[in-house]
Amino acid sequence: MNISKDLYKTSLTLLTDFYQITMAYGYWKQNKGEQKAVFHGYFRKAPFKGGYAICAGLGYVIDYINQFEFTPDDIAFLAQQKDNNDKPLFEKGFLDYLSNLKLSVNVYAVEEGRAIFPNEPFIRIEGNLIECQLLETAILNIVNFQTLIATKAARLRIAAQDDTLLEFGLRRAQGIDGGITATRAAYIGGFDATSNVLAAKLLDIPVKGTHAHSWIMSYDDELKAFKAYAEAMPTNCIFLVDTYNTLEGVKKAIKVGLELREKGYEMIGIRLDSGDLSYLSIEARKLLDEGGFSNAKIVASNDLDEYLINNLKKEQEAKINVWGVGTKLVTAYDQPALGGVYKLGAIENEDGHLDYKVKLSEQVNKISTPGILQVRRFRDEKGKYSADGIYNEEFTMSENCTLIDPNNGIRSKKITEKDQGEDLLIQIFKEGCLVYEKPSIHTSKDKTLTELSRFDNSIKRFYNPHEYPVGLEKGLYELKLEVINNLK
Repeated sequence: MNISKDLYKTSLTLLTDFYQITMAYGYWKQNKGEQKAVFHGYFRKAPFKGGYAICAGLGYVIDYINQFEFTPDDIAFLAQQKDNNDKPLFEKGFLDYLSNLKLSVNVYAVEEGRAIFPNEPFIRIEGNLIECQLLETAILNIVNFQTLIATKAARLRIAAQDDTLLEFGLRRAQGIDGGITATRAAYIGGFDATSNVLAAKLLDIPVKGTHAHSWIMSYDDELKAFKAYAEAMPTNCIFLVDTYNTLEGVKKAIKVGLELREKGYEMIGIRLDSGDLSYLSIEARKLLDEGGFSNAKIVASNDLDEYLINNLKKEQEAKINVWGVGTKLVTAYDQPALGGVYKLGAIENEDGHLDYKVKLSEQVNKISTPGILQVRRFRDEKGKYSADGIYNEEFTMSENCTLIDPNNGIRSKKITEKDQGEDLLIQIFKEGCLVYEKPSIHTSKDKTLTELSRFDNSIKRFYNPHEYPVGLEKGLYELKLEVINNLK
């Protein structure tokens, strides 16, 4: 099989769950397909037991919607599907409808790099019922994963502080697409560069790397290996020193570094990939300083995550200033899925007006919120973010209002005219046409760093973070109760 031809260069419109197609068919059969509807995408719980998430994936959602069409191959595949009586599952009229389908949706979304919180929509889709339904799976597939990785990366950025962060995860990533999208999300979340060459090319981000243990092992001894690499790439020398004896490896790296200096070049540093990273980095730093390489970097890798980096820096006083993170970043090792959902908030009735809809559950946090939802983020007088308010766009949100916790009605927060607010959901598509200029990935990364600086540190703690206030505007809260009470 030609992977490039058969998978990555094919139409992605069928990147969906089959029930989206069968529901679309049912809507078409029941003449419901043209009903106006409003859907919202959101998640119920912040990942990694943290206090926030970093929104990512919108760039790919835009590309998916822009390229959305059922190709002849797609239609041919659907025409082959059989029902339980071995008859065609879909009528030709429906397949013709799909063949001619052009999206006319309005899309509002939170920009990449912004912080988002449980229960508040990161995307709102308005349009015909069939069109909104067909977009669900792809949107969740794209945003769930990239938001998860960007959030992990942001946590690692907080742990590393101003140190350099390198993404090293391609060989452990979940397939080709998982590797590239993980790199993209990691960069948005705050990483500085990647070892993933294809991703660096596609995304226009820095690529970094020197050599592996196999380079050392391909020579008779470690010193020869270092000298050979220095001869081949004198301006790119970070020597991996832990193949045999780490501290002896550092001494040999210093010897080669001095030879490089005599030729007018400078050794960049060393890399540690095993052992006691704290002890070894401290001892290596002593050796490097004594050898005249006080500016040489100490790079560390080996199953790092935010907890270990935080501990190495704050508790163990490690002398590491570049961190290579792989497996535990690109696989979201301690939480493999975000759990974002996509729920109907309103649908057109026979009179042409919108009926508000709610999904009930015995679990309070799984009860959806009706309406055409928008999120307003407030800042206090010092410019710090103080609360997010969810409101129904069909009604105005006053400067003085009350936000009520959707999961606990006795918890509330007052908002006054002193609190400056901005709406987070901005229009991306208008009647199927892109009206938003995608920022560069570098701009999205800068947005993440700016966002993180505007939240109190208590929100960003790794352990028992403070719960950032997110509430329903009082009128929306009361509307939600009314819709629930009127359910038959």
